[in-house]
Amino acid sequence: MTRIDTDRPESVLPTPSHTVGPFYGYALPFRGGEDIAPLGHPDTVTVHGYVYDGEGRPLPDALVELWGPDPDGNLPATDGSMRRDPASGGFLGRNGVEFTGFGRVQTDADGHWYARTLRPGARGRSAPYVSVCVFARGLLVHLFTRTYLPGDPAALAADPLLSRLEEERRGTLIAAEEAPGTYRFDIRLQGEGETVFLEFR
Repeated sequence: MTRIDTDRPESVLPTPSHTVGPFYGYALPFRGGEDIAPLGHPDTVTVHGYVYDGEGRPLPDALVELWGPDPDGNLPATDGSMRRDPASGGFLGRNGVEFTGFGRVQTDADGHWYARTLRPGARGRSAPYVSVCVFARGLLVHLFTRTYLPGDPAALAADPLLSRLEEERRGTLIAAEEAPGTYRFDIRLQGEGETVFLEFR
């Protein structure tokens, strides 16, 4: 695996070897974690894909977290992704009205995940993207990446991160449009076509 240091883009650091879990599947997933967009919102898009290990096998027990701005590029400040009943402490689910920008999805038995969200707006000089965090077996430290949605080639070409990557590597961060409003973004932890992961300091 290779990580790019976002403060020093010219450096490419090897990822150290780790092993752990996967214990995160016990308490982290929550009901409705894939439904980030408010119920029935007309601008809802679906992003889905598979998480693959270094040998190209899908992982049935990975966890994918997503954070994204609203269509105007604003970061949501609304609570509500994991509401709890104040009396019992039980999980109430989302309220289905506010856009929190956050979701958490477990892969299924085939290593597949999906989320329904709103198409993110641009922030600063960056092309619109959704931040992604991956928890998976064999990782002691979760991995960070991004998924950019296609549709604006000029914005993608000018994006500060994408423009520093070789074309082949750049493609690992751009989802494929399968149908209007449906995008596929596979995450490869190692090996051929490995997803670009980011390191924040």
